[in-house]
Amino acid sequence: MRALPDQGDATRVVLVRHAETEESARGHCYGRLDVRLSRQGLRQAQALAAALAGPPLAAVYTSPLSRTLDTARPIAATQGLEPAVIEALAELDFGEVEGLRYDEIESQRPELFRAWMDAPASVRFPGGESLADLRSRVLPALEQIRARHEREAVAIVAHGGVIRVVLADALGLEDDALFRLDQAEGGVSGVDWLDGVPLVRVANATLYSPP
Repeated sequence: MRALPDQGDATRVVLVRHAETEESARGHCYGRLDVRLSRQGLRQAQALAAALAGPPLAAVYTSPLSRTLDTARPIAATQGLEPAVIEALAELDFGEVEGLRYDEIESQRPELFRAWMDAPASVRFPGGESLADLRSRVLPALEQIRARHEREAVAIVAHGGVIRVVLADALGLEDDALFRLDQAEGGVSGVDWLDGVPLVRVANATLYSPP
């Protein structure tokens, strides 16, 4: 991975946000909704696999949703691996507003929408999750992965919310500051743990030329 220095004795986790999703999802709120990759996204996934083909990965972990699985498969195949699905790496569950356009949420649930815009970390979505819920399942899963792969490098293919939780924890950020971390589709971040101390090596990098 060109953007990262030599790993040395660190435990390395490469965080990959899924590639571009299909056009029909644009402008809609989706977390657990199983949106697929666009044709461009499928090409991006292949380009990501090529960009990450250098240093060996011990494993490739992925959320169970189609957009992450279809991003993870070529990355894993390039390494001679099969992606391992971890349910805890799924995106935030937006509950009753899943699939709605953002303007629909604003008009139908104005109080929820305003709270979401003003203090997103405080919101629990009706029938869904809060940021605290997301953190409570993502971080233990990360700890298990790290313990399983001490001094190895692995990739986690997941979602913007999941990756923000990992980076914010590594950086010691307050909850609302988490949303200041940009996560582009196909963006790659990397965190090394040295004697249990996290070091963010790169965040939201583009490692390939857009196909």
